[in-house]
Amino acid sequence: MALGAVIRSFAAPSTSSRGLAWDGRALWHASIVSDLIYQIDPSNGAVIRSFAAPSGVTLAVACDGRHLWVTDTGTDLIYQIDPSNGAVIRSFAAPTSNSPGLAWDGRHLWALDVLTGVIYQIDPRTGAVIRSFVVTASGAGGLTWDGRHLWYSNEGADTIYEVDLRTGAVIRSFAAPSNSPAGLAFDGRSLWHVDRGNNLIYQLSMV
Repeated sequence: MALGAVIRSFAAPSTSSRGLAWDGRALWHASIVSDLIYQIDPSNGAVIRSFAAPSGVTLAVACDGRHLWVTDTGTDLIYQIDPSNGAVIRSFAAPTSNSPGLAWDGRHLWALDVLTGVIYQIDPRTGAVIRSFVVTASGAGGLTWDGRHLWYSNEGADTIYEVDLRTGAVIRSFAAPSNSPAGLAFDGRSLWHVDRGNNLIYQLSMV
């Protein structure tokens, strides 16, 4: 199966679909229309549970294995959330007010600015920016980490890119399955991707 080939797809639980994350067995997804964060069964798209987002404009979701992290453009904060009930554990100022991409690499958070194409590496204890680099012009969207590299989507180019997290250099890329690519997640074998235009969640081949 070719890189980026669609393995399967199903409807997202709401419109204006944005963030996407993987917790080891299920997907997490955010919508700015419903103001909810959903846990989703990856086999069929069924909602396992949901809870209110900490504010009304949640764009990105990441999972560190125990907690969820979300970016919110309404408050310009990054929140750490208890996935069992949605309670906010703590929060800190985001390095950008326009971040639809958030990823966890095992030690640090990474946030992407949709307007400038800058990716920031963030200390999750303090919110301090460790370093940053530019990957693209405006239109960058979802962000995830596959254990070695970062992946991000770009709505302007309708493309999903794999990049070196040290330099931002593009390693490889493929056409997104539709024309409004947003959130990305990695489940250990394949990419998951949500399109904010058609509100479909796709499982994509990484071979």
